[in-house]
Amino acid sequence: MTVEPFRNQPVETFATEEARREMREALKRVRSEFGRHYPLYLGGEWVDTKDQIASRNPSAPSQVVGTVAKAGKAEAEAALEAAWKAFKTWKDWPQEDRSRLLLKAAALMKRRRRELEATLVYEIGKSWVEASAEVAEAIDFLEYYARQALKYKYPSVEVVPYPGEDNESFYIPLGAGVVIAPWNFPIAIFTGMMAGPVVVGNTVVAKPAEDTVVIAAKVFEILHEAGFPPGVVNLLPGEGKEVGAYLVEHPRTRFVNFTGSLEVGLWIQEAVSRLAPGQRWIKRVFLELGGKDAIIVDETADLEAATEGILVSAYGFQGQKCSAASRLILTEKAYEPVLERVLRRAERLVVGPAEENPDLGPVASKAQEEKVLSYIEVGKGEGRLVLGGRRLEGEGYFIAPTLFAEVPPEARIAQEEIFGPVLSVIRVKDFGEALEVANGTVYGLTGGVYSRKREHLERARREFHVGNLYLNRKITGALVGVQPFGGFNLSGTDTKAGGPDYLLHFLQMKSVAERF
Repeated sequence: MTVEPFRNQPVETFATEEARREMREALKRVRSEFGRHYPLYLGGEWVDTKDQIASRNPSAPSQVVGTVAKAGKAEAEAALEAAWKAFKTWKDWPQEDRSRLLLKAAALMKRRRRELEATLVYEIGKSWVEASAEVAEAIDFLEYYARQALKYKYPSVEVVPYPGEDNESFYIPLGAGVVIAPWNFPIAIFTGMMAGPVVVGNTVVAKPAEDTVVIAAKVFEILHEAGFPPGVVNLLPGEGKEVGAYLVEHPRTRFVNFTGSLEVGLWIQEAVSRLAPGQRWIKRVFLELGGKDAIIVDETADLEAATEGILVSAYGFQGQKCSAASRLILTEKAYEPVLERVLRRAERLVVGPAEENPDLGPVASKAQEEKVLSYIEVGKGEGRLVLGGRRLEGEGYFIAPTLFAEVPPEARIAQEEIFGPVLSVIRVKDFGEALEVANGTVYGLTGGVYSRKREHLERARREFHVGNLYLNRKITGALVGVQPFGGFNLSGTDTKAGGPDYLLHFLQMKSVAERF
């Protein structure tokens, strides 16, 4: 199989009138589909149920973007059965053939790119550029994993020769597993979490987040059109406490691939450690659980570049990224000039309905709005509120960009993941203390340093304990294949999605020796 070298998809910035026209037309088409119903996808068939999940536009919650059939335990059982049935033959497909299916899905996703971007704008409140970046990332996952999987085709492991014997080692897939995806990157992470296991011969039951079921259904339309055999991929929208928990604890679940909250991730880790009746393996679990990410700026930094990176990292997609900057750590001499610049720029940020392409759209849901506002109230007693701190007018879940100064490192708003447009500014005496504060949480996902001092950059390279460290640039927007993504400590199991080792998590090595 001959394929071109992997290249990341370009992100549309909508700088041209043609691109803006395309997006406006796509938004109009998607809006005309509001209220459409999408079934489950089980064993290659579209299956409806009596119960439904309604997906609402967070910019205008009275608008139903679409409804999706809601699965229960019976559908979960059927999905696992279909996945194991498909695994019997899918595991033996030539690797080139499985990779071709991912490449076909990527091509279809490219053709529907504007539609998918517009769906993200309406269903989860992404700006146009954020939506474009996410769809590009979903395509990248398909393209990258399709190529990476070719490294593991049989025979694939070099072993030391031994006289009188034929020895070989090779990788085989695990079986049928469960993918539980988050709402904040509902096409990119959702697609990548499925594509990795599937391309190397596993089958999956995928449960999308309840807030983003429409974009998940559109991904499955693409997978269906691409020609995936029945049962290889199965779509199972439902409540996490019912369907998700049932699948995690099921004795026939071989692995669990989860991205979401620390609380749920720790429950999954505990649940999979218990041997269920009839279970014949130790389940593998892969967790990506968020962060409390910090940017350090010292007195030698390019303050204009730092300000730009801080704003994008803290307030892009309303701060609803596990990689988002929620702490800004400033050395004594950098504190006042950086705070002044960030405050001046943040005051100009525009908040509004996502379809109007403002700087910030709505937070994801009523529950998310309530959580963020509750943390803002906590912050008013812990730091000095210098910007925002309130809900804005309008039907949507709009929260003003919020900035707290003089926040103690041990404050709750400096320790707990808020997942909203809230930035805590912490003053430290020098770079050494900045690193201590940056490392002083239970998380270790992303971090950044702005400095012109080589000694500081190299010290951060060694001592800033995060899975993804960015020097003199924003701390969000990891590119597939370029910056493998995953974190340390309670940020998860560091599977490094979009990296050269990711697929190995879903394979096991078998050694065979024959004596002649």
